[in-house]
Amino acid sequence: MSQQTILYDKHVQYGAKIVDFAGWDMPINYGSQIEEHKHVRADAGMFDVSHMVVLDLEGDKVVDFLKFLLANDVSKITSTSGKALYSCMLNERGGVIDDLIVYYLNDQWFRMVVNAATRDKDIAWISKQAEAFDVSVSERDTLAMIAVQGPNAIEKALSVLSDDCKQVAGALKRFVGQPCGDWFIGRTGYTGEDGFEIMVPEAEAAAFWDKLADAGVKPIGLGARDTLRLEAGMNLYGTDMDEDTSPLQAGLGWTIAMKDDREFIGREALVAEKEAGPVMKFVGLVLQGKGVLRGHQQVVTGTGEGEITSGTFSPSMGVAIAMARVPAQTTDRVQVNMRGKLVDANVVKMPFVREGQVCVEV
Repeated sequence: MSQQTILYDKHVQYGAKIVDFAGWDMPINYGSQIEEHKHVRADAGMFDVSHMVVLDLEGDKVVDFLKFLLANDVSKITSTSGKALYSCMLNERGGVIDDLIVYYLNDQWFRMVVNAATRDKDIAWISKQAEAFDVSVSERDTLAMIAVQGPNAIEKALSVLSDDCKQVAGALKRFVGQPCGDWFIGRTGYTGEDGFEIMVPEAEAAAFWDKLADAGVKPIGLGARDTLRLEAGMNLYGTDMDEDTSPLQAGLGWTIAMKDDREFIGREALVAEKEAGPVMKFVGLVLQGKGVLRGHQQVVTGTGEGEITSGTFSPSMGVAIAMARVPAQTTDRVQVNMRGKLVDANVVKMPFVREGQVCVEV
């Protein structure tokens, strides 16, 4: 039986089409996925992301623990309270157990947000590794989370926050989060737009959802969330990478901190992979013809075959786009096997769209 977030009744009230997502009953859309997508790019939309998992990591050695656990280095953020870091959490083979965001709050306390579909294995893995560092791992499962995204998201969210939280949120720089009483507000997101991800006690979530709606923030489903993140060149765990894929193969080499001698889980495997040289690379594709690009479609290049990991029709660009893993020697043109027919596609550097602006040639 699927689980329901505290906002499930609100989704029904607002006319959502409900689907199963990672064991949760979630809104796929509230009518038109394309209209919802465009609304986020032009104005402000809100997403229920309460299925995401919030963990607090606490202890005297929590900094050392996270330096060992994550491929990115939390030392980058320990000079600024609230600073966030995006990182992959790897197994010993260099495969991605999950991708996540971690916030530094002080030298004894970090807050981490991980994916719903990987909750059980993430908590088990983190807790196992934490034992040697005497770090406590606590799930904050009484918090709902609402993402407010779009060019008008900050203005509209500030208009309905309490005076105290308005002051906290209004002072946030990008990729920084801070608590406000029992609330937590991060200037982060998964759409390629500015905005907030707001953790709120479950008892206050429904009323806050209604306040945002009254302020003109439109409810948005998971369908548009996926097309928005793909346009923004943001990976989806389980689709674009998994435990058999390293960050180097998923276009996430920039999230690996290897310049010093810091030991972290998966480092040896990544060093060996880098020394061997790249076999595959992660690229964006823009279809040069009609059709929609989909995951698992074959990509044909002059130096071998690749595969689309995520594909969609881009509402912002009016063409089909995709993320794909292709041979490292691939140049600027490929073909995609669409039901036995080879269709031309251009290889581009992602993101496709950032803050409403198309970044690649169509």
